[in-house]
Amino acid sequence: MPENSQILNLIELFCQEKEIAESTFGLRAVNDGKFVGRLRAGKGITLSTLKTIEKFFIDNKFEIDKSLTQPQTTFDSAKSGHSATNKTEPHFRFYDNRQKYLLFVNTCSEKWAVANRVGQELSRLKIRSPALRVFDAGVGDGTVLSRVMRHMHKLHPNVPFYVVGKEISLEDVRLTLEKLPDRFNEHPASVVIITNMLYSEAPKLFPRDKENQSQLNWGEVALEGNSAHEFEEQISNLDDRITYGWQVRTSQKTGNPVYVRPSVLVLYRKDHSLLMDNIIPRVGSVMTDYNLVIASQPFRLRASLDLKIKKILAPLVRSLAPGGRLVAIQSHGGDPGAEIINRVWADERPFIHNRQILLEGLRKEIGLGSTGFNFGAGSDRNSLFRYVMHTLPSEIGASIGTSTLMAAWNAAVYVAQIEDKRLEMTMSSNDYLEHTAASLRKHNGLWFNDESFVVSRRGRP
Repeated sequence: MPENSQILNLIELFCQEKEIAESTFGLRAVNDGKFVGRLRAGKGITLSTLKTIEKFFIDNKFEIDKSLTQPQTTFDSAKSGHSATNKTEPHFRFYDNRQKYLLFVNTCSEKWAVANRVGQELSRLKIRSPALRVFDAGVGDGTVLSRVMRHMHKLHPNVPFYVVGKEISLEDVRLTLEKLPDRFNEHPASVVIITNMLYSEAPKLFPRDKENQSQLNWGEVALEGNSAHEFEEQISNLDDRITYGWQVRTSQKTGNPVYVRPSVLVLYRKDHSLLMDNIIPRVGSVMTDYNLVIASQPFRLRASLDLKIKKILAPLVRSLAPGGRLVAIQSHGGDPGAEIINRVWADERPFIHNRQILLEGLRKEIGLGSTGFNFGAGSDRNSLFRYVMHTLPSEIGASIGTSTLMAAWNAAVYVAQIEDKRLEMTMSSNDYLEHTAASLRKHNGLWFNDESFVVSRRGRP
């Protein structure tokens, strides 16, 4: 039987090509709108259901063995236990593995810790009319942003919010949208914008390339009602719309997912539209200077310094308003998670560019304009913070359960971004579990270090 990830990959590609929601696929293919959700949750699939899906693909003229990007697997090879040759395998990255990502975020407290760290900057912001402007450079599942917005409301209950979130993952956009109804209910004067554009484009909500400009997919949703339940119903009905807008393809140059069409989704409450008319963005008329930029894990650890600086950090820093602050966060190492990695791979050094290196490169990239910014590396005491893997006191002892060991191993290799090929070889024996158990016992659990740094723009707002 094929792995769920192989089947899900096919389904995602089919939905992108046919421009339908995954729930629609489930209804049409197997008469079950929740089929794909169950598959993501790890439910198995029978051979008869597999054949039904295969027939559905064939009937809809979906070329199974030509459509996969990662990993490239046909149904015939999956049934026999062998995979077809994958020409794009070198581009497959562990960091993008959906199942491992979900296991990590649901067993570790990083999202909470990051939100608390970002929250420390809110009282330092210098805000000017007409709104508190926030840019989240990688929304993920929306946990960090929603928690930060709660903190924003506590400090500024009567200030309009203008919040832009960049996210290319369709599934993460769905998860983020699920968290917004309560935010609109508690803080009615909010405009939330989600976009899939590049770091250099997203703050301005406008693509650089002329061809992409002509394909700009701009949507505006004025939510009606005055309760979180009503907002949730309307946001849930956007599934087909975001499925169309958040289609991706694989870059032949880098292997990264890139958007098929640049998309912007603007949400606000209709009963506050008159009050916020001057901050609701329109094509060609948007606010491009931000009081706060959140850059939590915006790049892969092993990405080049040039890419981290020129493609990501520099554009974000330039989008700051006078008095604005960018909070950047990345994995640091020097923790039990890194210890597990070095027990298995003694020479592994995934944390190659610390905050001092990044800030120095950022100064050079900005050049003469760097005098207009403050670059705060800070001491380790102020810059490093810890998050943990959730465990019960009884789970760390003489005999550690397999599920706890697997969750700890997954978290360690996820943070270190170890690719799947190396994992497959290592996991052919149980040594990796013994190393994981040894570290858990030594430290009575598992925790990780993140490091943060702040860049602020000088001047009065």
